[in-house]
Amino acid sequence: MGNVYVGVNLEFARHADKSFEGAVEKAAQLGYEYIEPWVFWGRELMSEAGYYVNVSMLDDPYRVKRACEKAGVKLSGLSSHCPLCKPEISTEYLKQAIRFAAECGAPVVNTDEGPKPAWTTEEEDHVLMRYTLKEASMVAERRGIMIGIEPHQQYSRSPDGLDRIYKLVDSPALGINFDTGNSYLCGHDPIAWLKRVKDRLVHVHAKDISIQQSKDERGKVTGTPAGCACGEGVIDWKKVIEVCRTASRDIVLSVECGTIEQAERSIKYLKKLL
Repeated sequence: MGNVYVGVNLEFARHADKSFEGAVEKAAQLGYEYIEPWVFWGRELMSEAGYYVNVSMLDDPYRVKRACEKAGVKLSGLSSHCPLCKPEISTEYLKQAIRFAAECGAPVVNTDEGPKPAWTTEEEDHVLMRYTLKEASMVAERRGIMIGIEPHQQYSRSPDGLDRIYKLVDSPALGINFDTGNSYLCGHDPIAWLKRVKDRLVHVHAKDISIQQSKDERGKVTGTPAGCACGEGVIDWKKVIEVCRTASRDIVLSVECGTIEQAERSIKYLKKLL
């Protein structure tokens, strides 16, 4: 039986023109115990100028660790999404994210299969994903880092499809980062799907979907970047928490919403349920 905690993906501050450190401080002020930063390769203007929450993996991982220590929060994981179907991108990216996570203190790196190449077949894509996940899992196993595979794209949009990706490589480093909103938008029952993966669960993206978005997009898309405030949409959070409490490890509900105001309402709602 696992404990359930509340965290927030730094997506909540993406439109607020905040630096990484500024977003960490704001998350702590709102009462979050955990955060999930975004990491990326290289350099780009907005992050360097302090107007964007992303952290470059060319930076010192201790930048992340020290910011968390200063704000009094912990890391639930790293949002390190890369297209597993494109090993020329994702293999070294994911391996670097794992090494970065080990140094900064994040127990999980989250990813998905990403958009597929235009010219490959489904069978070829699964061979390419197996290569990427095998290379990454060997690096993760040595460091005690989990890889959270998320339902988000063309192959993981169903329980069977997600299971097929998960089973490509037999490694204790592989787990599931379940996204409540993506699973719903794909047209499935998120509670039933969560129950199916609970023994492999390593992280949860707590994403609620508004009534309007549900009407407009359910069954038409495989996911969405951010949802509405938790408790203001279609997801049954009481049942989500009940299932997570039966998981084999502690689980952080990492809220994925689009604004600071939504993040504030989300934590107030989820804290009442917990």
